[in-house]
Amino acid sequence: MPPRARNSEDMTLQPPTPFPGRLPEQVAFHRTELGPILSVYGRMVAAGEWRDYAISSLRDMAVFSVFRRTAETPLYRIEKRPKLRQRQGQFAVFGPEGQVLRRGDDLAQVLKVFDARRFRVIE
Repeated sequence: MPPRARNSEDMTLQPPTPFPGRLPEQVAFHRTELGPILSVYGRMVAAGEWRDYAISSLRDMAVFSVFRRTAETPLYRIEKRPKLRQRQGQFAVFGPEGQVLRRGDDLAQVLKVFDARRFRVIE
């Protein structure tokens, strides 16, 4: 007996079931990246320029925000966006008005924007 031909009513396509309990991945700073960032932060706190920080791990980026006072908007933001690694570089430093101060793939080079010889906060 030859096999019976199947029609579209016999086949039911089921959408894939997502794995239960799996959260969307987040971008975060690695321990080797936080070291240089916290070193710059400690230097600026000792100089009396900065007083507080916040770390945000989001779906597409990680942000290290620096504050002069806790209740203010961030004075500076250091962002890590892995999707920009092949384009402009995954690390960027943003100023208080949202302007890009420095961008690149090497965090140490990006953080040089905070060198005391080149940079001073003016009120």
